[in-house]
Amino acid sequence: MEPIHQRVAGIDVHRMKHVVTILIGQEDGAVSSETREFGGFKRDMRALVAWLRTHRIQQVVMESTGIYWKSVFAHLEAAGIPALVVNAFHVKNVPGRKTDVGDSEWLAQLARFGLLRGSFIPPKDLRELRIVSRYRRKLTGMLAGEKNRLHKLLDDAGIKLGGVVADIDGVCASKMVEGLIAGGKPDELAALGRGKVRATTDILEAAMDGELSARHRLVLDIAHDHLRYLEGKLAALDRYLIAAMQPYAWAWRLIQTIPGIDAISAAMILIEIGDDPHRFGSPARLASWSALCPGNNESAGKRKSGKTRHGNPIVRYLLCEAANAARRTQTVFRAKYESLVIRRGHKKTIIALAHKLVRTIYFVLVRRKPYRDSTVDYEAASVAKNAPRWIRALKKYGYWPQVAVPNSPIDMTAT
Repeated sequence: MEPIHQRVAGIDVHRMKHVVTILIGQEDGAVSSETREFGGFKRDMRALVAWLRTHRIQQVVMESTGIYWKSVFAHLEAAGIPALVVNAFHVKNVPGRKTDVGDSEWLAQLARFGLLRGSFIPPKDLRELRIVSRYRRKLTGMLAGEKNRLHKLLDDAGIKLGGVVADIDGVCASKMVEGLIAGGKPDELAALGRGKVRATTDILEAAMDGELSARHRLVLDIAHDHLRYLEGKLAALDRYLIAAMQPYAWAWRLIQTIPGIDAISAAMILIEIGDDPHRFGSPARLASWSALCPGNNESAGKRKSGKTRHGNPIVRYLLCEAANAARRTQTVFRAKYESLVIRRGHKKTIIALAHKLVRTIYFVLVRRKPYRDSTVDYEAASVAKNAPRWIRALKKYGYWPQVAVPNSPIDMTAT
């Protein structure tokens, strides 16, 4: 095999140590090799970049080891040195030679002959936005956990509020919880939800009648305050993410036209996949990268398990959430769900819907056109939405006929 790059480097990335091996091809066909170790501090990254520049390295390859590659990649990107981050599953070392130096040498050899394909690394702005969006997802999980603790605490005290209201963190339920903390009586607390929740006053009063001790109230007060705090921080993150979508407004708005995807979901999906789907090459590759592509496992003519392989778990989570919402809309996604759920079950059907969603996102971004559902009559929907406003305007300016005759043209010159 003829080498593609004559000057390459392989980096075995760790938290506080980076082992770097460079391979340099000579004119006579010989290959010289040199290995050095660098620390994990910023000054060590500068020394690493300077050393690679001295040897005029054409290509650097490293494994995607946790998050430790990000600092190295950022320094190489700032220095203008081409770098690939590759999947460790694709570059398993030769058995029996598993050392840090061996790893870096193997990466450099594979890079020299162009046998590696780099993972998708979004631009710097989107990489930094990922920190915000992924932290928002963590806060959402913390908020759900705090609500569950609130349920358990009230049930422990014999208060069945969670069984008679749709959302224990809703407006009325939240006022009732505040009343419990303040020591309110069941009849007083039930009056807070009168006419605002489905349960009758008697049911609400019975649900609020329990044995709430001082220790229950202490933990209930802390949990309730924590809920309010988390909700405030989530709202602040949402505002920040929406403001950060201005440079990608065209793609952000297009993704929102797909059923089941709202403004925040569209922002978080866009942050993960970027606004240029051509980087993936095809919708199938995007689906595989999103951990939504069926596995390919065939041997001796027999098709074995089609379990989805590993990929980006964040995109998979977001699209499964969107699929659960899309199946409730009067669109082709609902029809697909109803046709598959009978024989595949809910979970596998949601994965199939998420797979359809990610392919739809790819085509929407490539064509730069909003999503158009084959089962929706958009013209009729537009007329139903705007007809009252149109009629009011016609009447206001005297163009509406005195006697409406079905199927007759309207005299637009009448006064």
